[in-house]
Amino acid sequence: MFEIKDITMIYDMDKAEKVYALKGFDLTLPDKGLIGIIGPSGSGKSTLMYCLSTLKKPTSGTIHYNDKEITNLRDSERETLRRDEFGFVFQRHFLVPYMSALDNVTVAAAKNGPQTVEKAKDILTSLGLGNTEISKRPSKLSGGQRQRAAIARAMINSPKVLFADEPTAALDHDNAFLVMEILKKYSSENLVVVITHDRSILKDADSVIEMWDGDISAVKEAKDI
Repeated sequence: MFEIKDITMIYDMDKAEKVYALKGFDLTLPDKGLIGIIGPSGSGKSTLMYCLSTLKKPTSGTIHYNDKEITNLRDSERETLRRDEFGFVFQRHFLVPYMSALDNVTVAAAKNGPQTVEKAKDILTSLGLGNTEISKRPSKLSGGQRQRAAIARAMINSPKVLFADEPTAALDHDNAFLVMEILKKYSSENLVVVITHDRSILKDADSVIEMWDGDISAVKEAKDI
């Protein structure tokens, strides 16, 4: 699904000492499965995710998604790709505070109408939120419930790729593993890319990409994790 060739990201291009967030490497990601990208702060893992999802454009190199080169798309084309193909979950839930959990999900839908509302309810229910919870505003939900609502929002358009940047960092142990169970289930038919510094949440990953100082230091398959 993703074919990455010699990808480089350089910050502070106009300064004497440039910062290499990505140092030029190749990588291939499959059509589906749970892929972990792990590394310490500053290793380049989030920058890689932003480049894959077209939120940032690499300094050099190419990224092909489903055989289409996506690094040189126009802004409108990138927006369409993200809307139609990608979903995003972040460490903070970014739910709209004055909306219910249900409305937070439906507001992100590409299509509106009764069918969308029912789909949102079904997703929220499958993630363990009942009728009482889905009608509450974020401030009335627990941290785990808010993050599950954020995941439901990311899933409402049935994205082929779900990017999750530190999705469990603000959660306790039990909720963190519940979130990972949800993402693992979704990865059975789609690609889920999880950015994290916590190796323990990747115990069920199909493969783990280890990053260090802007480069890939290792790629481990499930049997080696």
